Amino acid sequence: MDKLTAMQVFTRVVDAGSFVKAADQLDISTSAVSRLVAELEAHLNTRLLQRSTRKLSLTEAGRLYHERCLQILGDVAEAESELGQEGQRPFGLLRINVPVSFGQLHLSPLIAAYQKAYPDVIVEIELIDRSVDLVEEGFDLALRISDQITDTLVARRLSTIRIVAAAAPSYLAQHGRPLTPADLANHNCLIYTNGSRRGEWDFSGVDGNITIKVAGHFRANNGDLLRRAALAGEGIICEPSFLIGEDLASGALEILLPDYTIPQLALYAVYPSRRHLSAKIRSFIDFIAAQMSEPPVWDGWMKK
Repeated sequence: MDKLTAMQVFTRVVDAGSFVKAADQLDISTSAVSRLVAELEAHLNTRLLQRSTRKLSLTEAGRLYHERCLQILGDVAEAESELGQEGQRPFGLLRINVPVSFGQLHLSPLIAAYQKAYPDVIVEIELIDRSVDLVEEGFDLALRISDQITDTLVARRLSTIRIVAAAAPSYLAQHGRPLTPADLANHNCLIYTNGSRRGEWDFSGVDGNITIKVAGHFRANNGDLLRRAALAGEGIICEPSFLIGEDLASGALEILLPDYTIPQLALYAVYPSRRHLSAKIRSFIDFIAAQMSEPPVWDGWMKK
């Protein structure tokens, strides 16, 4: 069995919705289509399609395999096109992992413009805050917010990510304003738990680098939940400015400890290898990089 041919036939059957229509489109016999799909299922030792007299439907395994087939066939088509006149034409399925809040706030508005520029790319974004294994989980690239990137990945720096301590005016009116990082011990601090150093905030000032252990009555693994709690006057947050920049600009949140700095992070595009980088990955990274600026747009509050 030619696996690539079988994948092509399988995806055509799914797209066409029937063996007969797929056979007509591929200009082969219906029996050949049926045989190739059956051989593929036997090779995988799993059923990909549920067949009835009226319709076909994908099994759960079939749905997952169909998605991967689209990715593989797209990559093959793109590789072949690189040898022809359309060598740099982005094509195929592009799977991207993006942190939840950043993806919702700052990536989603850009996707329509990217797809208008590159209509042959199918964009699939998964919003996940954990650090995924790109190869193991089948992602082409990821956007990551970090102070450094492992040397097993290729990384392109896109923008600065500032971390800011802030609170709502209502909280400060009731509980007072901390003047030094040590004062945070007397405040309710809202803690982000999706990290290795939960409950520890770093500052730099005239006394050098300081790590403060903080505590509070609300913790969450999502920054937007903490932001909403801070806006309601529940406590102090230490959050990236891409999440709270508009709140700082409007005065809904006030920056704290302005005489101290918090170590900055950066937004990176990361991918497994720089060798034979596909046009779809290259085009997306270049497109996103072109939208970024220093300072980034979400840091407009710094101009106040």
